[in-house]
Amino acid sequence: MSKSAAATRTMFAFAAVAVLMATGVARADDPFVLIGGSNPGTYFEVLDDVALYAGFFKEQHLDLQVRYKTTVPGVANAFDTAQLGATAGDATTTMLEPVILGRTPGLVAFMSRDPQFENVLAVLDDSPIRTLADFKGAKIGELTAGGPGEVLAATLEGAGLQRSDFSFVATGFAAAAISALTSKKVDAFDAPYVELASYEVSAHLKFRYFWDPILTGVTNATYAATPATIAAKPEQLARFARAMAMAAILTRENPRLAARYFMQGAKIPTTPESLRTETLIIEKIKDALPGSDPLSKKIGYMSPRAVDVYSNYLYDHHLAPAVLPASALVTNRFIAYANDFDHAAFIARVKAMH
Repeated sequence: MSKSAAATRTMFAFAAVAVLMATGVARADDPFVLIGGSNPGTYFEVLDDVALYAGFFKEQHLDLQVRYKTTVPGVANAFDTAQLGATAGDATTTMLEPVILGRTPGLVAFMSRDPQFENVLAVLDDSPIRTLADFKGAKIGELTAGGPGEVLAATLEGAGLQRSDFSFVATGFAAAAISALTSKKVDAFDAPYVELASYEVSAHLKFRYFWDPILTGVTNATYAATPATIAAKPEQLARFARAMAMAAILTRENPRLAARYFMQGAKIPTTPESLRTETLIIEKIKDALPGSDPLSKKIGYMSPRAVDVYSNYLYDHHLAPAVLPASALVTNRFIAYANDFDHAAFIARVKAMH
């Protein structure tokens, strides 16, 4: 099929979906399998839970099934999850690193889960580590062994350290990670900001963060699908992206309700104290979710230029076998459709929900 024919086909498909939604014609919901990034109890999955329990997938005529790499407390290595997503689902919650590093070729990111670079180095506020150079000799905790966050070794090397000057220690997540930090088993932690921010609230910790200045604007936490799925199911992916844009706005504008939905998905018993804690966590991480600007018509957009910078960064630091262009890694073709609704009216709607 020629590029022009494919574009015409996709245009008519999107138009058909738009007409169907506008007219309210009854239809069976399309089955849609999302491979979750970890398990329902981690903050990587907030938007999945919000979209599901708020009924946004239903509104978009998707019968969503979420399958997780792990269903026990803990987190799955992103490389394993990406591999599962490339073979067993319609879309997956993943990172760019498995693709850029050559471990899971064949995935294309189609929507951002975080407007900033997801991983960050952090130390407790009373730590003697004040600069990147102070990480010499440090044991750096991470959620799983060999995870994508280890690319931040390049950040430390950029500060003049050698790879032998520090080490990574897998601790697990939540209580295990908190214990590793507070007992000084590790000197620092390398993890997604949303995870670390949850520890600040739940365990009353205070961190100092070290963001890589080159990577700050890179979106590396995404929803992705295979090129074959993008070609075969553009309507479903577009509707999925819209449900996620709606979930992002609800999370931003009504964090208490978002916390309830997250607790429902994570099977956390709802008590006044647990709801208060989870609401505070959602409040703290909401700027690290794609609805940080709820009026934006580009929720979920990924900058190709920033992705090109990241691909070159990983290659220059001998982490990636080749430089992959952004055109092979990301597509923004669903972002206009995802945001094609009245955001102001929707904000009023979700603020009134309870």
